[in-house]
Amino acid sequence: MNQLCQPTFDESMLSGYVDAELTQAENQKVQVHLEECPSCRALVEDLQQIREAAMTTLFPVPSDDEWREAPRSPGSLWSRRLGWVLVLGWMLGALVLAVYGFTQGSAAWYEKALIVVLVFGALLLFLSVLMDRIKALKTDRYGRVKK
Repeated sequence: MNQLCQPTFDESMLSGYVDAELTQAENQKVQVHLEECPSCRALVEDLQQIREAAMTTLFPVPSDDEWREAPRSPGSLWSRRLGWVLVLGWMLGALVLAVYGFTQGSAAWYEKALIVVLVFGALLLFLSVLMDRIKALKTDRYGRVKK
């Protein structure tokens, strides 16, 4: 709206008018104003053109294969599985060595207590996330949505 236009309603009502979201009284108020105000009429025409362009624009929809995160070939599948086995095996080995060194080491009692508290805290955090994820799986309405 230009400086000369003094509407008796909020300017955002023009957008509501274009989208047909106004009450009957608001709609009539805007229509009366548009009959008298060429700058607001031009703005409404621009808004209608933008709305029409947005509503008629076609967007390409990806195929179902592009939405999935699964490996796309047998080689990719097996390399992913082998990678997880190696990483988890390394983590398990490192954990066993850490526990052995912890129990056989000559660290002071307070150092051992700090490590135990740290590990226990991390396990509690992991457990809380795991419980939330399990609960979300049971109640997730979109769990089976493919697209």
